[in-house]
Amino acid sequence: MGQIERNLFEFSGWELDLGKRELRALGAPVPLGSRAFDILEVLATASGEAVTKDDLMRRVWPGLVVEDNTIQVHISAIRKALGKDRDLLKTISGRGYRLIGQWKSDPPSAASQITTTGMPSRESRPVSNIPAPASELVGRESALRRLLTLTSAYRVVTLTGPGGIGKTMLASELGRRLLPQLGSDAFFVELVSLREPELVPTTVAQAVDLKLQGDQITAEVVARAIGERRVLLVIDNCEHVIDAAAAMIDTILRICPHVTVIATSRESLRIEGEFAYRVPPLEVPDSGEVVSAAEHSAIHLFVARTRALQWDFEPDQQKLSTIADICRHLDGIPLAIELAAARAATLGLQQIAGRLDDRFVLLTGGRRTALPRHQTLRAALDWSYQLLPESERQLLCRLAAFPGGFTLDAAVAVSGEGDAETTLAISNLVSKSLITFDGSETVPRWRLLETVRVYSLEKLGDGEDFRRTMRRMAKHFLKLFQPFSARRTLSAAIENITHYRREIDNLRAALRWALSEGGKGGLGAKLAATSSDFWTAISLVSEAGDWAERALDRLGDEKGSRIEMVLRCALGYALIYTQGMNPRGKEVLIGALHLAKNLNDPDYRQRVTCALWLFSARSARLDDALTFAQEYEATLDERDLHERTTASWLVGIPQTYQARHREAGDRLSWAAANYPVEHRKIDLLRLEADVRTSSLSHNTVNLISRGLLEQAAETAEQAIQEARETAQPFVLCVALAWSASFVALSIDDLDRAKVWGEELSRQASQHGLRPFHAVGLSVRGAIARRLRDAYVGVEDLRAGIAEMREASYLLFYPTFLCELAAALQALGRLDEALSELGHALSFSREHGYHWMIPEILRRKGEVLRDQDLRTPLEIEDLFQNAMMEAARQEALYWQLTSAVSLINFRKAAGYQGEARSVLSPIYQQFSEGHSSPLLLRARALIEASQE
Repeated sequence: MGQIERNLFEFSGWELDLGKRELRALGAPVPLGSRAFDILEVLATASGEAVTKDDLMRRVWPGLVVEDNTIQVHISAIRKALGKDRDLLKTISGRGYRLIGQWKSDPPSAASQITTTGMPSRESRPVSNIPAPASELVGRESALRRLLTLTSAYRVVTLTGPGGIGKTMLASELGRRLLPQLGSDAFFVELVSLREPELVPTTVAQAVDLKLQGDQITAEVVARAIGERRVLLVIDNCEHVIDAAAAMIDTILRICPHVTVIATSRESLRIEGEFAYRVPPLEVPDSGEVVSAAEHSAIHLFVARTRALQWDFEPDQQKLSTIADICRHLDGIPLAIELAAARAATLGLQQIAGRLDDRFVLLTGGRRTALPRHQTLRAALDWSYQLLPESERQLLCRLAAFPGGFTLDAAVAVSGEGDAETTLAISNLVSKSLITFDGSETVPRWRLLETVRVYSLEKLGDGEDFRRTMRRMAKHFLKLFQPFSARRTLSAAIENITHYRREIDNLRAALRWALSEGGKGGLGAKLAATSSDFWTAISLVSEAGDWAERALDRLGDEKGSRIEMVLRCALGYALIYTQGMNPRGKEVLIGALHLAKNLNDPDYRQRVTCALWLFSARSARLDDALTFAQEYEATLDERDLHERTTASWLVGIPQTYQARHREAGDRLSWAAANYPVEHRKIDLLRLEADVRTSSLSHNTVNLISRGLLEQAAETAEQAIQEARETAQPFVLCVALAWSASFVALSIDDLDRAKVWGEELSRQASQHGLRPFHAVGLSVRGAIARRLRDAYVGVEDLRAGIAEMREASYLLFYPTFLCELAAALQALGRLDEALSELGHALSFSREHGYHWMIPEILRRKGEVLRDQDLRTPLEIEDLFQNAMMEAARQEALYWQLTSAVSLINFRKAAGYQGEARSVLSPIYQQFSEGHSSPLLLRARALIEASQE
């Protein structure tokens, strides 16, 4: 079938212009590589018929041997260019490809400028934050083909080379091309603005959107959180934190079997499994060689960038020779070429060539061709900078203060000029390729290329203009983050957290300067205080504490002020969160509480009181916890339901473990039923807890103790379900820990205990929550003991208990000491078991942790029975004391547990007929749970005594 000559194809807003070799969407050009365009041309001229792979190879790569993978890469590029209309390009299984739709050869008209309504919807695809290309990547097809092969053979490929060589653009394009092949999520991790190597794991976690919490975000914590996921990581600009980046990537390779890493750095990572690929410069013609933009990528780039600013730029052979001279002087480095092309569009080629010539003579001492690449780049930047008018030079240097990019408001804040002047100057700097515009954000942002930013910072120096710029920057962010410092605006700030996340690196830079020796300490203290809740809101509690600690040393006139109070609160919370319940954290918080009282600040008085309550509760200092809870209760507004439910929760929890089960249960039930959930997000930040699900979880202890077994199981299920809905790992771990430890294990529901315990361990490991990892490990040991694998039980329980002690997270401590004693008893290690029980009993009495005392006494009687060194009367006394203590607590379940042990002991000693009189009065008080193992055993003993 003969082909009809056509120059323009059009369908549903798309135009394929063969004359200009251009693909357009609604009239706007869409970047597409030349080979990809050739493929699209072949498919369009086929008039909807399928084109085989062999035919594509023959027509697009005549005379060349091409692998199927090469075609797939280009097909993917076309589909990416088509965006949401990617379904227009269909793969015909076993045959080839087809372009669907009626692609007409009529010229475009005004009617072709239609909206996209009715176009095919976007297919679901993996998550990716790799930036879309701002312009065509020139001259890198060969490198990409090589890299595509390398990434199939090596799990980490590092792109090395000097600054400005194009590593980032090449890595990004490689990532985009790998995405359809790997079928994985892809994340771009930018290390360029990072100054602290220890923050590399945090930065990776933030980019991958891992919700990590805990005492420290390490490389291993991040890697375990990624786990088995299929992920492509593009980690950019590793060189200034090379050791930390290498350790991070090496850990990921070891732990995560399905992660592929593309890294960029000025040097290799030097880790196992790495292939270091040195990115070459663009192709530059030799002197005297006939110049062609199509054959030499450096020339192509120069022409393309100049044409972007000067649409009618059509160089003849003489101009191409001049361009070749410029590109040779620039060593084929893309950034230098782009800067030169930007100036050529306004100043002309000859003037640019002349200035470059002089500049390089100065920098190389007379050698014009053998330039070290860093000198070449600096020469291009020097020359570009000197071409700017003074106002643009000044603004460029001041904008270099922003390592994370900037908004127009931020630029105006540091510029010292008005909106109109600053906007015009930014526009000029964008057109000269010194600033890049990011149009993907809701609020427009700009940034300097990092090489330009570092260069401009050097020009800014460290004199008065630098100090003035940093002072203005700090004041801007003080105002920007103000909503985090007031309770009435905090909720809205949290809702808009994504907007604030973009400023993390800028905020760090402002704090770093303000709190430095040459900074402004008072301003830094205000900024650290104002932003403290922001760090907590994004789960960087440790960083909030670090800035607070530095700020407390630079308070100046703010000593004794609200600023000191806020900083002390932030530091205290951070110390509790990251280092456990150590005395320093409590000391810092007590200082904050004194300030809150002196300043008559009811909000922070409540907040710090809650922090001290948290300290006391986690370390099982129940009397102290109750004191702080009652102090909170004394300051509340009786008309405020939120405060009343919070107070009820605070009081109810220590009462629970003091074995005041009826009062505590009433308080926690009321708090769960009446808590206004619209306060949940703020309380997650202020209290590090969800009042409703926490109330439900802790109340299971009261319900179990009072013999309300079915209600306890239902409450546990409800707490877990609602905790999942919060999407907060800490909240879910609380629900799982209490449900597994105090519900499932207590009533010997091993199926539930196993499911909940395994999920708890998984969540704790993924999110770096050490205390809950300890609980999960202990639950696993308790299950092993019940399944008659006491050796494993002892090992897991000892490990879990040790972790609890290290973290000073002690609410579960006596419970699992008792479980450990039972496992040791099963192994016949009775002296060790008695030692653990003695420790559990003394701990419980010292800390007012009364609710476990009946079970500890009962277990001690069981161990002494096996030891057979005490009189029967001594052992009976232990069981009787356990029963009486449980009765005093109104702990029906533990009373029955002890009574069953007493009757079994008497039966073994030959006493018969007492089961009914001892057990029946207790058993008859149960209104539910009759199918539980304990009640079934009790009933069997009662019935046997009647025979």
